Amino acid sequence: MPEPSEAPAVPPPPPGPPGATVATETPPAPSPPGPGARRSVTARATLAGAVVSLLLVAAIVLGSRLLRDFDSALLPYAVATVFLAFGVAYRYTVWVSAPGARRLFRKGFGSFFSADNFRRAPTALPRMIATYLGFQKFLGARSRARWIAHQLMFWGCILAALITFPLTWGWFTFTSDTGSGPGYEMRIWGFKVLGFNALNIVGWLMFHGLDIAAVLVIPGACYFLWRRMKDRGAITGQRFAYDLLPLICLIVVSVTGLLLTFSSIFLHGGGYEFLAILHMVSVVFTLIYIPFGKFFHIVQRPAAVGMQLFKYTARQDEQVFACKRCGEPIDTTPYVENLRGTMQDLKLDYNAFVEYCPRCKRVLRGNAYLSHVKKGFK
Repeated sequence: MPEPSEAPAVPPPPPGPPGATVATETPPAPSPPGPGARRSVTARATLAGAVVSLLLVAAIVLGSRLLRDFDSALLPYAVATVFLAFGVAYRYTVWVSAPGARRLFRKGFGSFFSADNFRRAPTALPRMIATYLGFQKFLGARSRARWIAHQLMFWGCILAALITFPLTWGWFTFTSDTGSGPGYEMRIWGFKVLGFNALNIVGWLMFHGLDIAAVLVIPGACYFLWRRMKDRGAITGQRFAYDLLPLICLIVVSVTGLLLTFSSIFLHGGGYEFLAILHMVSVVFTLIYIPFGKFFHIVQRPAAVGMQLFKYTARQDEQVFACKRCGEPIDTTPYVENLRGTMQDLKLDYNAFVEYCPRCKRVLRGNAYLSHVKKGFK
């Protein structure tokens, strides 16, 4: 898509008779969807959310062996994950209903699961998943500090999710024959997968995985919170509920989780009940809020990986589209055609300007202003 700050220039109209004032033609704005279309999208999104939620409930019941391994003390967390599933499915359905997102979704996942792409470049998809989705190298080009902070948050949240969700759903349990250890067994869906001693390093890592995740998340979230309070560019466009609240929630969840460990080790359980309730409330709120805040981009990112693969395979075939004015390469030909199709879907009548690079768009816009807009004031 064109850069947000660059509206595509409008082509100069043909010259009129001498002395006539020529105004720049403004393409008609796309008409908003009618009430019927909005109701249809809402109905589909609600249905998708309900189906995904019911599937998760069924998975919880079956995965916990008909709730035999389900810990009732974790019920609020499990209910929050069901609401999370509904919200993610609802918003994702609404997102892919938009023409631009729908085209991105189709092209992205079409390339993601393309057997032809796999045959031509078998290592491309694993490399892009590792570099674009896992290690986010594109952030390193902007700022090393931002990349490090993002990696801390990303891997901390991934670790926390891998531990919290299955444990909350009763999919895996820790049991001891003696009731108090130190020998424990980790079971997944009732099957023993690992036995360990709670007093050695493996046992410590098992029982303190969430503490490690919190230690990773806190510095990353604090860095971005500090940046959003100090950086002029970030301050200009940020919104509290969308940009700041998710970071605050992550910090509160991580700090209260660490305080639970501190209370059990150093305070002999002092204040543990209050901290447990505070931690539960913060976790539940964060899970329910994820689909409606900035962290929803985590769900959208796999489609963007597919689009990167779509562009990569086109470059391998040397399908590079050059700017019609200066001849500099813009992007791959299939990508430019895809962008043109998106603009046609949106009924934007100046889709030919995808054929120009950003610099030439600015030049054309300036020439149009000097020749036709400013001329009308003489």
